[in-house]
This record gives sequence, structure tokens and C-alpha cells, in this order.
Amino acid sequence: MDTTPQPKAGPIQPGERIQTIDILRGFAIFGILLVNIEFFKQSGLSTAVGLREPATLLDQLARWFIAFFAEGKFYSIFAFLFGIGMAIQFQRAEQKGVRFFWTYFRRLLVLLGIGLIHAYLFWVGDILILYSVLGFLLLFFFRKARPKTLFVWTIIFLLIPILFNAGLLGLVELGKMAPGGEEMMAQVFAEQEAQFRALDAQAEQVYATGTFVEITRQRVSDMNFIFVVLLPFMGFNVLAMMTLGLYAGKRRIFEDIPGNLPLIRKLLIWGLVIGVIGNLAYVWAGEFSSRTVPSALSLLSSTAWTFGAPALSLFYMSALTLLVENAARRARLAPMASAGRMAITNYLMQTVICTTLFYGYGFGLFGKIGIAAGILLTAAVFAIELVWSAWWLKRFRFGPVEWLWRTLTYLKAQPMR
Repeated sequence: MDTTPQPKAGPIQPGERIQTIDILRGFAIFGILLVNIEFFKQSGLSTAVGLREPATLLDQLARWFIAFFAEGKFYSIFAFLFGIGMAIQFQRAEQKGVRFFWTYFRRLLVLLGIGLIHAYLFWVGDILILYSVLGFLLLFFFRKARPKTLFVWTIIFLLIPILFNAGLLGLVELGKMAPGGEEMMAQVFAEQEAQFRALDAQAEQVYATGTFVEITRQRVSDMNFIFVVLLPFMGFNVLAMMTLGLYAGKRRIFEDIPGNLPLIRKLLIWGLVIGVIGNLAYVWAGEFSSRTVPSALSLLSSTAWTFGAPALSLFYMSALTLLVENAARRARLAPMASAGRMAITNYLMQTVICTTLFYGYGFGLFGKIGIAAGILLTAAVFAIELVWSAWWLKRFRFGPVEWLWRTLTYLKAQPMR
């Protein structure tokens, strides 16, 4: 009778972690807050559909800065790293001969639960729900796909929103060609914008002055808008970066960085070129078009963003990867790696801090600070997280939420010390 202990699934140990990935994840946490701060300090509806103009020239410059350098770039990095993480865990599970599918299935379920609690009880801008739902697609349909197949699907997922927007614009133009069609279309879009403005005004009032219960009711209503209007467009971009990350993971790019330096340098150059051109077009076209009214300029803006945002995120990741190849620079970025090891804890901590500062049940700063001040606040919050993360990980193996995530995933309390 064979009494050899069977290998069991378990979390990646600290010594098995790839520090470059942790640094990239920490960098992404900063960039995500840089974009999200606008959604904390005013209605997500107004920000998403572009209803509110900056109050000062400084705030206008700050908005262009965030649009060019940050919008869509950092959740793309997170999605890319999500795909890499799945590939690494899948490969290590196969090497150890342990079950992967159901363990990772539970991992996604727990992440979904955390995201639902976060979205409905704290903040509507949650990204964890989308990551977990798309993670199931990766698990069921792409975990065994070949790298070439994953690359093809990445291109397809990037093209789908463009084709959809182009088709929508085509239908609008056809409608305008009918007798009285142009006036009818103008009326429809005017009524739609008026409805958005009314919803925005209501949300602004509730978030600025409401109690926790009142804000939660508003949050539930806002989640319906986000699920129906925003996520279908954003989801394909996230899924594309996930499949691209799975591609990079299967090619073991981050497990052999020295051997992949030529590829990383190419990504650095082309990511910068495409990213700069794409984001210039995105910001420029976005200034002269509406996000809620299909037009040639809005199609140009969304198309430029679809390719420009992932390209610039690849430039960021390539540049940081090359930077940390130097041991001295890698040591100086250790606090960033600590923040990355506690990414979900820090992400949720940003929500707790910012909703407390801005919402009516907290300090009531909602709608009272500009975009430029939001950038300074982002830097201050992230500085706190860098210090807190380094302090915590000197004493514990996981961040608090990471510990809970792993404990529920593996159905066994994980050692914290």
C-alpha cells in the first residue's frame, strides 16, 4: 500500500515570488488611485460620461495629464498581471502534481465575494467583480490555450468594442438620413443627456450629504448603470490584457527576464510610440466629442484609447522591468514590492480612506476639491500605503485581505507569521 503523502495545493511562498511582478503590481496600485480619485470626489456618472468641466486651468491641465498618462493604463497592468498569475499558478500546480481547476475556481469565487461586498457596501468603482468574472472565462476556456492562440484572441478582444462603436455610429448616421431623422436623433440624445444630468445631480446630493444607509441605496442604483452601460465596453479591454498576460506567463517572460531582454526592449520602444500617438489622439478627440453621442470624433477617441492605453501600459511595465534589473534600484523599490504583495488590501484601504474623506457620513469633502488637489491626495495616500505595507510584511506573511483570500481558497487557515 502506497503511503506516500499526496501533494496539496497551497499559496505561493515568499521565496517563490517574482519581485518584479510585485513591484509592477505596487506601481499599478498607485496609478489606479490616481484615476479613481476623481470617482471618489464626484459622482461616477458625471466622470464616466464627461458632464463636468474643470473649474480652473490647473485642473484642466491635471485632467489632461491623468487622461494621457493614467486612464485605462493601470487596470490594464493589473489585468495583465492577473493573466500572468494564473499562468504561473497553473504551471506550478502541474509541476507539483496538484489540482488546479477547483482550487482556482474557489479563488475566483472568493474574489467575487470580496468585490460584491466592496461594490455594494463601500464604493461603486469596484474592479474586482469584473476581474473575477473574466477570470472564470480564462479558467474555463483559455488556461490550456497555446500562446499563439492567446495572442490572436487578444487582438480580437481589442477589436470588438471598436466594431461595436463603429456599428453604433453607422446606425445613427443611417437614422439621420431618414426624413426628419436628424432632428429626431438630436432630440433623443438631448433627452438622454438631460436624464444623465438629473441622475448625476441626485447622486451628487446623496453622496455629499447622505448617511451610510442613504448612500448605500444610491450606490446600488449606480451599480445598475455601471453594469449595463460601462462594463460591457471596459470588459473587452480588460479581457484582452488578461489573455495577453496569460500569453506572457506561458512564455515564462518574467521567469527569465535576462533571456527576454530583446523582447522587453522592443515593447519599450513600440509601447511608447503607439502609446504616445494613441493617447494624444484620445485626449484631443475627447475634448471635441461627447462620450454619450456617437460621432466620428468619439469613434476616433475610443479607438485611440483602445490601443493607446494598453500600449502605454506595456511601456510602463517594460521600463520598470528594465529598471529593476539593477540590484541597487530593485532594493530601493522594495517598498513598492511590499505594496504589490498586499495589492487587494491596499486597494480596499484606498476606498476606506477616500470614502471617509469625501462622503457625507465622513468629512464631507465631496465635490469640494479639484483634480490637481486630487493628484496630491493620491500621492499622500500611496505614501502611507508604502510605509504601512513595508511595516506589515516585516511582521506577517500576507496582507490581511490576502490572508483571508488564501484561507478561504485553500479551506485552511494560513500561517500569518
